[in-house]
Parts: sequence; structure tokens; C-alpha cells
Amino acid sequence: MTYLRALGRACALAALAVVSWFDVLVELVAFALLCVGLVFFLGPAIEWARHRSATARTLAARWCGVEIAPPYRPEPPEPVRERDGWYRDGNTLYKRAFWIRWNRRFTWAMEDPAAGREFVWQVLNPLVTLLLPVVVLLGGPVVLRGYGRWTRWWLGPRSAPVRCEGRWLNRRLESLGHQMGILALGAVMFVFSLWQLVVVAVAMPVAAPVILWSRRSITDTLRREAGNWTGVRIARPYLPPPSLPIPRPDGLYQVGKQLYDEPFWPVQHARTRWVLRDRATWRDMAGGMLIPLVSLLLVLPSVALVGRGAVGLFTLWVWRPFVSSPVRWWPFPEVSTHFGAAVQTPVALAMIVAGVAPATWLVRQQARFARVWLGPTDATRLAQRVERLKQTRTDVTVTQAAELRRIERDLHDGIQSRLVAMGMKLGAVEALVDTDPAAAKRLAAELRASSSEALTELRVLIRGIHPPVLSERGLLDAVRALALDSPLKAQVTGSLPGRIEEPVEACTYFAVSELLGNAAKHGAGTVAIDVGFADDQLTVVVTDNGKGGANPALGSGLRGIERRLGGFDGRLTLTSPIGGPTRATVEIPCQIDPEPLSPKTSTSSETA
Repeated sequence: MTYLRALGRACALAALAVVSWFDVLVELVAFALLCVGLVFFLGPAIEWARHRSATARTLAARWCGVEIAPPYRPEPPEPVRERDGWYRDGNTLYKRAFWIRWNRRFTWAMEDPAAGREFVWQVLNPLVTLLLPVVVLLGGPVVLRGYGRWTRWWLGPRSAPVRCEGRWLNRRLESLGHQMGILALGAVMFVFSLWQLVVVAVAMPVAAPVILWSRRSITDTLRREAGNWTGVRIARPYLPPPSLPIPRPDGLYQVGKQLYDEPFWPVQHARTRWVLRDRATWRDMAGGMLIPLVSLLLVLPSVALVGRGAVGLFTLWVWRPFVSSPVRWWPFPEVSTHFGAAVQTPVALAMIVAGVAPATWLVRQQARFARVWLGPTDATRLAQRVERLKQTRTDVTVTQAAELRRIERDLHDGIQSRLVAMGMKLGAVEALVDTDPAAAKRLAAELRASSSEALTELRVLIRGIHPPVLSERGLLDAVRALALDSPLKAQVTGSLPGRIEEPVEACTYFAVSELLGNAAKHGAGTVAIDVGFADDQLTVVVTDNGKGGANPALGSGLRGIERRLGGFDGRLTLTSPIGGPTRATVEIPCQIDPEPLSPKTSTSSETA
């Protein structure tokens, strides 16, 4: 009776697994619609497929005795209407919450690592589960528990992403997956390149919004993912956007010989000229044609070898025992015994190894080729730098003026008041020293205490202007001191080849201090700080395990860091998905201080 019940459950699980192939088909159709510009279907398709996974987790707990918790990140919060009736998402306002809600849920579904594992499970699980009734018939109910563990490995939560640095095969398979990812993004770029050509040729007035909304967003995705997967960074190459039109003295807006009452058409005309006259637009289009072709040429041999080897192993060790007859996988002779299968197995394994061995090198070549077409030129870099300097000059001036006002206020309201009070007490001491020595001694003692408090307050103020530990020990030890003072469990790693320029040290120190404060404020428990210097650029990465969702547009602290870094042509890159972790990268171009290091700064030049 137990065997029959287990066999029935195995058949039911196999039927449910086959249905998951329908989910894969729906997701692939939704992805194809995304490639042609219909973006509203892929997110709901992924969420709809999760119902099947939830059923699989429930049945694994009920029939296999293996409890499986949902692995997904917390759902994004609902948009909140502001006092003026608008919904805000970053620097963009919306009258209705639909677009913000859809965009958040789409990002939540796509960036969750569990979504990728779930898709692979939907593809592979039917192949495994179709054999489950046979294995249960041979092995009994205990096989169901093994299947439950298989399901938990794919659909259960993981405390941290699985890293593959230490495993040769896993590393290459991951790189092969990245090759396929770049190929898929290249295919999407190809479709949008054709769509862009049609729009430019047929509907020129709407070319700018179409290119900005669809084309550049897809290209930016490829740049970002290529950097995450391969370490080959591809900067955005586009020229700075045009400024808003300035009205004439009579209140009209002029574009060439035409005058307009409202700024709408001048803005659209300026944006169209900006997009179409930018060489990066046409280089993106050329890259969309060439990148898929080059990626296909680099991916096809690896996929063919790995696929052929996998088919050989499946034929030799899964299909042959199942059909109980000789099998053959071209061009090798027929196999009917375990010995013959063992003889041909090394050939299949060699094909898989030959296919995955160059995957890491090939995916970097794909990314480098993409950088040739999608990266900035020297002229674009110069234009971007000039525009950035124009923007940061005002921010730096305002920040410096605010800092001077703060120092003046602290001196006026703090130290100055104490000094005035101490001067009045000194006058009282002079008046009482002859007539009432005891009272004069009491006032002198109070003066001593007040001078100590004033000195402490002055030291705190100086530390806020420029921390002494930074001058004495250097940036790395100053960051270690911040980590020790932080209520979080902090770990500092990295090394510096010498002392960084003092203004850059101070800027980085206060940026790290603000990031640690934000992490503690938003519920993080641990934080990791990595400090490095390479290619004349200081890089500090602060990673915490908080709840995520950080947005520079919604808080003054991160905006203050960006303004502070802007004075040094630095950059703050923030990655903070809902549910965490939050990763903030501070990058500042700088030079090593040519002055010789003092003994007090020697530890800053050693590996942490």
C-alpha cells in the first residue's frame, strides 16, 4: 500500500512538472514581446509561474517530508502619494501610481536571484521527474524524500549567493551562461535597432522619445550587466542633454526663424537634435547589428560542444538503460553494454570540457567588443567632463559656503559664549581675591572646569573639520577608527600604496562616515568596507546587510555625498534592491602624495 501511494504521488509530481514547461513557454513568449517593445507581459508572466513553484513547495512538504520556505525577496512597497497629489519615483513625477508600481515589481521579479534558479528548475525538473515513477518503483518511498531535497535546492531560500570562484567547472559554466546572456541582450538590441531605423525614417518627431525610452535603456542594461559579469566596464557615451530654452524679452521662444508661445516644441526640437546629432546614437545602432553576430560566433562552438557532450552522456547512461536496446550518438558506434558506455564517456566529457574551458576568456572578448561600439569616444568624454564640472562647480560653492556658515555658527554659539563667560568669571575672581579668597578659589575651580569643557568642544569642532586621526594615520587607519566607533559589526579590508592627497582623504573619510551612519539608521547589522587604489583612482566599497531600497533622490545624506564627491570629479554608485544588500561604491580620481611617509602613517600602506 505504501509503495502504491508513493507511486501515485510520483506520477502526480511528474504531471505537475510537465505543466511547468507551459510556464516556460509563456515566459519565453513574454520575453519575445519584450524584445519588440511590449514590456508589460514579462513581469506578470514570472509572477504567474511562481504559483506553480508554490504548489511544488507545498507538495514537497506534504508528500516528501521536506519543508521549503519561499526564497523571494520582500515585495516592493506601494507608491505613496505626496502632498501635492503626485507620485514620485526618483526625480520623475507621475500623476498615477501604475507605472511606478509596475516598474518596481518588474525590477523586483527580474533582479531576484531566486527567479533565475526557478526558471532553470522549470526547464530541468520535468526531465528528472518523468523518471521519478520508475525510480520510486525500484527504490520505494525513500526516493520521494530525495526528490524533496532536489526541489528544496532549487526552490528554497539561500542565505547568500553561491559563489563559484573556487570551482573550475562551475566558473566556466557560469561564464557560458553570461555568454548566452550577452547574446540575448544583443538580440534585443538588434530588434530595437531595426525599430529605431523605421521610426527615424517614418516618424521623425517621435524619434527622440522612442530612442531615449527603449533603445538607450536596453543598451544601458547590456553595459551594466557586461560590467557585472566580466568586470569590463562600459561607460555611457552620450552627450549631455540640452538645457531648457530661455525666452526672449517678449516672452516668446525662438527656434531658428520660428517663434513659439510655449516651450514644449522648442524642448522637443532640442531633444530631437540632441539625440540624432549624437554619434553615440548611431554607434549604438551599429553595435546592435554587430554585437549579436559576434556573440553568436563566439557562443556557438561552446554551446555545440557542451550540448553534444551532454546529449552523449544522456544517451549512454539515461536513455540506454531505459530502452534496454543498443543506442548510438553520431558519429560513434552503437553501445549496448556498460563497458561500451564507459569507453565513450571520456569523449563526451572531453567535449563538455572543451566547450566550457574558453568560456571565461570568450565572454570577456564579447564585453570588450561591446565596449568598442557602446563605450564613449574621446570627444564624448571631454563633453561629459565639461558638463560635469559645470554642474559640480555650483554644488561645491554652495557646500563650502554652508560649511563655513556651520563653522561660524558653532564658534559663535559654542566656544565664543564659553570664552565670554570665562572672561566675566575672571573679572569676578579679580574682585574677590582680596575680600573673599574662598569664593575666588571656587570661581577659579569653575573656570578650570569651563576651560576643560571649552577645550573638549573645540577638539570636537576641529575633528568635524578635519579629524586628527586622518592627518596622523592616513585614510585606511581613519576608516578603521570609524569602523571601531560604529555600532555595526564592521570589517575593513584593502590596502593603499601610500598617502592619498589630503583633500581627497577628507572627502572619502566623511563619505564613509555618512554611509556607515545610513547603514546603522536603516537596520543593518554588519558592514564590509573595502579600500583600494588602482589606475590613479581611489575606490571604497561599503556593503551592508540592511533592508535595501536606498535612493539618493529621497534623502539628503546620499545627495550630500554626491555633492562632496563632485568637487573632486568623483562618483557614487549605489546598488540597493528591496530586501538588500546595499552596496555603495565611492570612486575618486586622485594621485598618491609624493611627500615621504612619516612613521605614523606606515600602517596605512600595509595590507589590512
